[in-house]
Amino acid sequence: MNLIAIETATPACAVGVRTTSGVEVTRVMNDGRRHTEALVDGLQSLLEEVGLVPREISKVIVDRGPGLFTGLRVGLATAIGLTQALGIELVGVTSLEMLAGGAFDAGVRGTLVASVDGRRGEIFNQTFSLDAGVTPLDDPRVTTAEREVASWASPAGTITITGDGVHRYLAIFQSVVGIIHFSQPVPSLHAALDIGSDRVASEVLVPLYLREADAVANFSTRERP
Repeated sequence: MNLIAIETATPACAVGVRTTSGVEVTRVMNDGRRHTEALVDGLQSLLEEVGLVPREISKVIVDRGPGLFTGLRVGLATAIGLTQALGIELVGVTSLEMLAGGAFDAGVRGTLVASVDGRRGEIFNQTFSLDAGVTPLDDPRVTTAEREVASWASPAGTITITGDGVHRYLAIFQSVVGIIHFSQPVPSLHAALDIGSDRVASEVLVPLYLREADAVANFSTRERP
């Protein structure tokens, strides 16, 4: 199965490809261009690098959030257009799942908090247990670094933190004893490819905005006939 992964939840647009033969290539385009331009050029370049043409793609995996709203819309619109044109499966993963999967792949174990910068002084967080696999311990939430740290007043053991939301407020997070920072500014494309390869496509792909003001932006989602 030839897979494509698209990540546009963070300022750095990223794409990944995994071929049926097991070749995997990922690329982060962090050059200040708009997501639309970077994504289209990046996908085309990546397919050429692995010797694929669009009609050979079997499934598209896209980050459905939470993250930067304009970027998410670009990624979702591109993924929806591509899968509808080719008649192939579309699967959504979350940026927080991708961060947790990336940490797990790097050998991180124990309790992990994945964090994506939400701007406006807010962050999007989710807690996971990394043991034999990646298990979510709660639902994605909107919070602030201060509120998150306050909830760890007496953490049981160490907590690993990761994501661009952590990087932005690192001094606040590291004020708590027992916090380990695993640097991961961009959600893992490798994790997205792993998660999405086994995930069954749903009838409706719903963006995970988390904030009501942006969730009612009237962005259309994909519903299969």
